[in-house]
Amino acid sequence: MVNVFFPYSVSHVLFKLTADTLDQVTTVQLGEPVTLTCVLPPGDLSSKIQWYKQRAGETLKLIATLRQTTQPQYGQGFNASRLEVKDNKNISSLTIFRTIPEDEGMYHCAVMEWNVNTWSATYLLLKGNTHRNITVRQWPTVLDPVRAGDPVTLNCSVLSDSDNKMCPGDLNVLWFRGQNSHPNIIYVDGKNQTECKKQSDTQKSCVHRFSKKVSSSDAGTYYCAVVTCGTILFGDGTQLQIETSICSLMASIVIFLLCAVFVLIVTAVLTYSIRKNSSKHCKGN
Repeated sequence: MVNVFFPYSVSHVLFKLTADTLDQVTTVQLGEPVTLTCVLPPGDLSSKIQWYKQRAGETLKLIATLRQTTQPQYGQGFNASRLEVKDNKNISSLTIFRTIPEDEGMYHCAVMEWNVNTWSATYLLLKGNTHRNITVRQWPTVLDPVRAGDPVTLNCSVLSDSDNKMCPGDLNVLWFRGQNSHPNIIYVDGKNQTECKKQSDTQKSCVHRFSKKVSSSDAGTYYCAVVTCGTILFGDGTQLQIETSICSLMASIVIFLLCAVFVLIVTAVLTYSIRKNSSKHCKGN
């Protein structure tokens, strides 16, 4: 899997995401245990496995390193009293015995082989985490099919504390397109296409919009993601379907008919040749 790096704010701090599906989000209640898993290559006992943790705006922090025949070696700030890293045949697992707010973030599993490195990632989201008083809502969840060239607008509403002293600074909104293979970042929100208003003395609501003219290759599910306080919160996603035009449909039908006619002609020629050769063989006998 390929790792993607991108700047998420004007300060050019890098946040790293792997090209996995955005469904790789594990949600548990704050204070409960959680186990994250990683698939290992079959039959190779020489692989080195490394688990990393990363919060938005921060670099990777090594949790533990282990080989499939040795005990794990924990990185600085991590120990076996709070978590456990182990492997069982072709699965490596990271277990946190009791989650705390600081555990929320992206967890990377790296499998190091002599000729290739494979990365996978899971975002750990903690319910009841009061360190982030933010609500993300995305609409519409499903768009009516549109034609290539038509404009579309996606909306992402963010309700947050207007004066968050625990986590000062602006929110950053990213837009992703997730297809059947990998999601790609397509837009980094800035001051444009954003409308904010105060809901109360302590809360404000901002609507972030993403607009573009779509092409035939833009079908997929679009997500907004809010980066703040060292965490990233995902919207529910909006499904975009591209309507097939009449011209494209007619062209496909014509190509299909031409191929069918070609196959019939080839079949007829081969049949005629076989019968002709068989007739000559019979006369010779």
